[in-house]
Amino acid sequence: MDQTLAADAPPHAPGQTLADALFRPRSIALIGASADPAKNTSRAQRVLQKAGYRGRILPVNPGRREIFGETAYPDIRDVPGPVDHAFLMVPPPAVEQAIAGCAERGVRVATIYSAGFAEMGEAGRQRQERLVALAREGGVRLVGPNCLGLVNVTDGVPITNNAAVEAEPLEPGPLGLISQSGSMMGALLSRCRTRGLSFSKLVSVGNECDLGVGEIASLMVEDAATEAVLLFLETLRDAEALARAARRAHALGKPVIAYKLGRSEVGRRIAVSHTGAMVGGDELADTFFRENGILRVDTLEGLVELPRLVMGRRPPKGRRVAVLTGTGGGAAMVVDRLGSLGIEVAPPPEAMRARLAGQGIEVSDSPLIDLPMGGGKGQYTTVLKEIVAGEHCDAVVAVLGSTARLRPTQVEENILSVYDGSKPLAVFCAPQADAALAICDAAGVAGFRTPETCADALNAYLSWRAPRGLEAPDPAAAGARALLQDYGPRRLNEAEACAVFVALGIEGPGSRIVADAAEARGIEGPAAVKIVSPDIAHKTDAGLVRLGLRGPEIAAAVTEILARARAAFPAAKLEGVLVAPMQQGLAEVILGYRHDPEVGPVVVLGLGGVTAELSRRTAVRLAPVSPETAQEMIAAIPELRAIEGYRNLPRGDVPALAAAIRALSLLAALPREMVAEAEINPLIVRPEGQGAVAVDGLVVPG
Repeated sequence: MDQTLAADAPPHAPGQTLADALFRPRSIALIGASADPAKNTSRAQRVLQKAGYRGRILPVNPGRREIFGETAYPDIRDVPGPVDHAFLMVPPPAVEQAIAGCAERGVRVATIYSAGFAEMGEAGRQRQERLVALAREGGVRLVGPNCLGLVNVTDGVPITNNAAVEAEPLEPGPLGLISQSGSMMGALLSRCRTRGLSFSKLVSVGNECDLGVGEIASLMVEDAATEAVLLFLETLRDAEALARAARRAHALGKPVIAYKLGRSEVGRRIAVSHTGAMVGGDELADTFFRENGILRVDTLEGLVELPRLVMGRRPPKGRRVAVLTGTGGGAAMVVDRLGSLGIEVAPPPEAMRARLAGQGIEVSDSPLIDLPMGGGKGQYTTVLKEIVAGEHCDAVVAVLGSTARLRPTQVEENILSVYDGSKPLAVFCAPQADAALAICDAAGVAGFRTPETCADALNAYLSWRAPRGLEAPDPAAAGARALLQDYGPRRLNEAEACAVFVALGIEGPGSRIVADAAEARGIEGPAAVKIVSPDIAHKTDAGLVRLGLRGPEIAAAVTEILARARAAFPAAKLEGVLVAPMQQGLAEVILGYRHDPEVGPVVVLGLGGVTAELSRRTAVRLAPVSPETAQEMIAAIPELRAIEGYRNLPRGDVPALAAAIRALSLLAALPREMVAEAEINPLIVRPEGQGAVAVDGLVVPG
């Protein structure tokens, strides 16, 4: 290879893009390369040579003059000619010096295999921050640290130490992969290969100190060789960038499929407000994926098997699936799982049954079409053709029994011979029928090994929707911003919080704060009276709330509450006593807003009042929401059907509730430093046409 380019050559060729330097570098410096085949730090050079990389391989090792036939250099500064990409394999203390050298040489991208940074605690985090600052000053973009690198399979450019990449033949295909786990990059490469699926690009992002999942995904979706993007996620570090990438992918017709760890809430910070405790991290991740058009699978096997079901398709119009089988037990497992996921298993329409009966095929109106003994004499193909052409379902499951193992060509005879590709088709073989699945794979039809993965993949597809429309700025947020600026960066008391809600367009309780009984005289009531203090959390439990008081009772309660608060909480700051008119309605809800550290601004609806924490049922959406989305949130809480006239119950002012949900979600237009969390509890929904009123609330700055 020619390594005699002048050292003073321009650092970047004109027009070279970040994607070029990342995926298609003309030269790669391997800093910390080893000549010892037993060491991981030698693998990167071996896989580049094995892949037939046509650019310049530049080993950097102060103790070697040659490594595996390539001239070695003592320092990146000694390498002749431009360097597009550097792969760092040196001990953590040496990484900063290596990045400084990359900056000096004009290296566009550095991928850091070395570990020992933010993943190791505070000292490592500080080391990583210094690294990022140094790279930004020098114009170097970073992948990692603590990552296994990346592979451009399409162009034969593996920049990685991953053992699976060395072991597996690199056959280009349509899938892109971005993984926060380095080992899973190799695991998915090998798993997909056994199913006839190959990759275009694979990237291990490690700590994502600079280039992260979102920005890399935005580059990957523009890649002509990539038809779908798979994500293996442990957390969401830059949700905004990922959302932009997912929207672009949808516009280009390229599905984005995510597998994310963290179905439990262990280790996740719980926010201070009640709504923070009511909504866990996984619910928020589900919301983020759904509203940005990202499909989510529940199993790693689903990440492997789902792509063929969705590539080249758009989100479905409904959530109905038809199931055809010649083996009742195998299909029943799929149907059972679909039912538990809330997917409608659609029975054959009467007209279809009549047409089939005319051909001598009798099927019942059961949701599961089970053909006795596998459906001989072409019955399976006849019924399948009818189902695929029908309007009663949005996807089809075809289940094969034991014959699929003994005679794999049955999948061609019964299914592929009549399948026209017009509707998503999932094939599940009840026995272990690898040969039959291989036939499906070769035909580009989604085949599944287990009933659970088959059902979960269908659920992911049938739950898929286009990215939500972006909300235009609403002037109502400006009034809230001005009020919050006047209050300053502090936690607001109840009256101040309600004033912010009023500024957003939500009716307030008409409350006032009094300093003593004298200021409360003359208030008629009925009224609620409670202490106002940022230092007293559970006011009702402390006996510092009185309800339904009238006339002189109000002034007496003010005196009593102040005295009780001073005695029980001598160190607490007392801001006065809140006196608010009592409100009545048909329902109480809790309405919350929070700026989640992973997914960004969200709005949450749940049952309110003193029973809020007894019901975990909530509806959560990314904020701000449209009026239509606000209505969806109400419909998602079954208990709120009562105020929609269920069984002739009195109708509540549902439009007013929807308007309040949208209004609170407008806090998303404000900086997190101004509002990190806000909550109305309760928001009382009055009878139809009489509005909804915020009775109590809080606003917490970031």
